[in-house]
Amino acid sequence: QVQLVESGGGLVQAGGSLRLSCAASGSIFSITAMGWYRQVPGKQRELVAVITSGGSTNYSDSVKGRFTISGDNAKNTVYLQMNSLKPEDTAVYYCKGVVTTTPEYHEYDYWGQGTQVTVSS
Repeated sequence: QVQLVESGGGLVQAGGSLRLSCAASGSIFSITAMGWYRQVPGKQRELVAVITSGGSTNYSDSVKGRFTISGDNAKNTVYLQMNSLKPEDTAVYYCKGVVTTTPEYHEYDYWGQGTQVTVSS
């Protein structure tokens, strides 16, 4: 069993910053990648940013230059630094981990419970 726990969401004014954290724990053999997704009511969940265990990153065009994803492999934790926030960044942000579990050595996708980010204009 693997758990992903997010923290750091909240309410911020446009132009402000927030930092999200996501820590994975449990029966982890290895983590291939971790990422952040977001979802607003009535829309599909969309990729925000992802980082591999090797440090490669990918961002959606809407957040490039404003958001930075980073990871701490030793702590199985990923961070999302969000700067220059806009009202359209308002969403529930979910953390996802691509995790190989032990002792099965199978790779699964695991999701956190989500954290609300609200940007006021």
